[in-house]
Amino acid sequence: MDASLEKKIADPTLAEMGKNLKEAMKMLEDSQRRTEEENGKKLLSGDIPGPLQGSGQDMVSILQLVQNLMHGDEDEQPQSTRIQNIGEQGHISLLGHSLGAYISTLDKEKLRKLTTRILSDTTLWLCRIFRYENGCAYFHEEEREGLAKICRLAIHSRYEDFVVDGFNVLYNRKPVLYLSAAARPGLGQYLCNQLGLPFPCLCRVPCNTVFGSQHQMDVAFLEKLIKDDIERGKLPLLLVANAGTAAVGHTDKIGRLKELCEQYGIWLHVEGVNLATLALGYVSSSVLAATKCDSMTLTPGPWLGLPAVPAVTLYKHDDPALTLVSGLTSNKPADKLRALPLWLSLQYLGLDGIVERIKHACQLSQRLQESLKKVNHIKILVEDELSSPVVVFRFFQELPGSDPGLNAIPAPSAAASAVGRERHSCDALNRWLGEQLKQLVPMSGLTVMDLEVEGTCVRFSPLMTAAVLGTRGEDVDQLVACVQSKLPVLTCTLQLREEFKQEVEATAGLLYVDDPNWPGIGVVRYEHANDDKSSLKLDPEGEKIHAGLLKKLNELESDLTFKMGPEYKSMKSCIYIGMASDDIDISELVETIAVTAREIEEDSRLLENMTEVVRKGIQEAQVQLQKANEERLLEEGVLRQIPVVGSVLNWFSPVQASQKGRTFNLTAGSLESTEHTYVYKVQGSGVTPPQTPTGTRTKQRLPGQKPFKRSLRGSDAISETSSVGHIEDLEKMEQSSGGQEASEANSHERHPEAPAPPEAEPPGALQDGAQGLQDDRPQVEEPESLR
Repeated sequence: MDASLEKKIADPTLAEMGKNLKEAMKMLEDSQRRTEEENGKKLLSGDIPGPLQGSGQDMVSILQLVQNLMHGDEDEQPQSTRIQNIGEQGHISLLGHSLGAYISTLDKEKLRKLTTRILSDTTLWLCRIFRYENGCAYFHEEEREGLAKICRLAIHSRYEDFVVDGFNVLYNRKPVLYLSAAARPGLGQYLCNQLGLPFPCLCRVPCNTVFGSQHQMDVAFLEKLIKDDIERGKLPLLLVANAGTAAVGHTDKIGRLKELCEQYGIWLHVEGVNLATLALGYVSSSVLAATKCDSMTLTPGPWLGLPAVPAVTLYKHDDPALTLVSGLTSNKPADKLRALPLWLSLQYLGLDGIVERIKHACQLSQRLQESLKKVNHIKILVEDELSSPVVVFRFFQELPGSDPGLNAIPAPSAAASAVGRERHSCDALNRWLGEQLKQLVPMSGLTVMDLEVEGTCVRFSPLMTAAVLGTRGEDVDQLVACVQSKLPVLTCTLQLREEFKQEVEATAGLLYVDDPNWPGIGVVRYEHANDDKSSLKLDPEGEKIHAGLLKKLNELESDLTFKMGPEYKSMKSCIYIGMASDDIDISELVETIAVTAREIEEDSRLLENMTEVVRKGIQEAQVQLQKANEERLLEEGVLRQIPVVGSVLNWFSPVQASQKGRTFNLTAGSLESTEHTYVYKVQGSGVTPPQTPTGTRTKQRLPGQKPFKRSLRGSDAISETSSVGHIEDLEKMEQSSGGQEASEANSHERHPEAPAPPEAEPPGALQDGAQGLQDDRPQVEEPESLR
C-alpha cells in the first residue's frame, strides 16, 4: 500500500508526510486499544471477589482457609464442649465421598455395574443385620425424607388413578396419616409440606392415660379414630409407630398395631432408636415385631459413630414401577452412589464391630439405670423399659404431706397450687442439674428436655452419642458421682425456697418475685418510696438501689451467690439469690437485704436533699456576703476604698471592724455566724443527726463463720463444754471492751481541757465542702481589747 501511495503521489515530500501521519495514527490507535483493555480488566476484576482474582491460589492456601472456617479464630471460645471422635472407621466413611466423585467419571457401562453392585450389597447386608428379610433400601441424607417417599408409595398404591387424575382423587376421598402424640416435633408438618396435603389429613393419636406407659400410643383409641374416619368417607392411609420415642425411648405395641393395620389396609412405618437392638442376639418382643412392618427407617451413622453416612429406609413392595414413580428407586448412578460410604464402613467394621458398638451403648444405659436406682431423690422414667437404651431421669422431692400421685391427677385448688409450685421449682432445679452435668461430664452426651407430664428431665441416649463421643463406663460412673454430689445442694435449696418466700412476704418493703426459671433460693425486689407498683417499665431509681445492694451483699463474702437482673414479667431490677449448699438462716438473710436496701435508699435520698440544701445555702451566703460588703462600704466611707488614699487614712485612723463571717451547718441546713468561732476559738457542734436504722438483731458469729449461717448452739454437733467455753470467751471480750471504755472515760475526766470528740460527722464529700466554705474566710487575730 505504501508503494502504491508513492506511485500515486509524485511529490516525495507529500509522500513522506502521508507515511508519518499513518504511523502516528497507528500509534494512537494502539495506545487507545491498550488503555481500553486495561480499563476493561480493572472493571472486570473489581466485580470479582478477592479469592477468585488473579491466576488462582495454591492448595495450601485453600486448605488453610478451610481450617480457619472450621475452627474459627484462636481467641474465640469454643461453642460446644462435645468433640466428635472420628476414628479410622470415620476416615473410611469420609473416603467414600471422595471415591464417589472419582467413580462418577468412569464410562457408563462400568459405572452402571459398579453402582448396582454397591447398592445391592449394602441393601442385603442391612436387611440381614437388622432382620428385615426380602427388603429394599432407599438411602437419603434427611432422616424424614424416606418417610415422605413411603407416603408417596402408599398414595400410589391405594389410589390407582392418582397418576392420571392427581389430587382430584384425593379430594373425593381424603387420605389420613396417623401419628403418635409422642412423635418427634414437626414430623407431621414436614410430611404435609412434602406431599402437598392439608393439615386436616393428619390425625394425632393420644398416648395412654390410665394403663401402660404415658408415652405409648393408645391402641384402643386409635381403632376408634380409624372407624370414625371410615364412616366420614376418608381413607386411612399410613400409621407411624415408634420403636423408641424421640423423648424417652418408649416402644409402642407394634405387634398389636400391625394386626390393626392389616385389618384396615393401613401401611405401617416404624422408626426409633430401639431399632438398633435388632442387630443384637437378644431382642425384646416389642421391638422384634418391627421386622413385620411395611417399612422402617434406620440411622446407622450415629449408632456406629460414622460421619456423613446416609440414613436408610427399608421397605417391602413388589411393583418396581410404583417405587420408581415414588422416588424410592432411581436410574441415576449418582443416586446409587449414596450407599458407597456405608458400603465401605460396614465392610471395615464387620458384623462383630457393628454388634459391639450397639451392645456397648446398651450396656452403658443399663449401667446408669442400675446406679441411679440406688440414689435417693432421683426418679427414672423408663423403669418398665428394661431393654431400652435410653435413660431419662429427674430430681424430685415431695412436699411434706403431699401425695406422689398428685403430679398426674388433678387436685383441689390448694393442693394443686402447692403441687404446681413444687413442679416449677423442680423444673428449674433439674434444668440447672442437667447443665451442670453436661459441663462436668461432657463425654456423656446428656440433653435437657421438657416433657408435658413429667416436666424438665435429663436424657442419656448412648446409642446416639456414645460411638461419636467415645463414652466409656468410667464416664457413667463419674456421671453418677456428680449427681450424688449435687443432691445436697438441690435438696437444701428446695427446702429453703418456701421459707424464703414466707419471710419476704412478711417483711415490709420487700416483694417476692416468682420466677419459675430461676433455680436458686428465690428472687426478691426492694420497693422504694417512689416505686410505681403498677408499672412494668424500667425503674432507674430502683436499679440504682439494687446495684448498690448487690455490691453490699457480695462484699459480705458468704457462700451464697447474688446477681441482679430484670424481673420475670417486667423490666424492673431484682436480686437473684443462688443455690444453697448448707443450712442458711433465711430470716437473717431477708433482714440483711431489707436493712441494707433501706440504708442505701436513705443515703441516696439524704445525699439528694443535702445537695439541694447546699445549693440553696451557697446562694443565700452569696447574698449575705454582698450585703455585708455594702454595709462595710457605708461604714468605712468611700475614701478608704481608694488604694493609696485608703492606706494613708487607715494608718492615721485605723478602723476597728468586727469580722462577720458565715459558716454553713450541713446538719441543720442553715447559715450561721462565725463570730462564735473567731471570738471563742470554738466551733459549734450543731445538731446531732439521726442514726441510720440497723437490724433489730445483732448476731454473734463464731470465729471464721460466714454470714447467713444458722447458729450451731444447742445442736448435737457441739458439746456442752465447748459451748460454755465459747460463752466465757464472749464475756471476756465484752469485759475487755468495757474496761477500755472506762479507762477512756477516766482519762477524759483527768484532762478536761481536751476537746470532746464530735458526736457525728457528715458524709465525706459534704464534710469537705463544708470545710471549704469555712476555709475561704480570712482568719483574723483576736483584738487586743478583748484579750
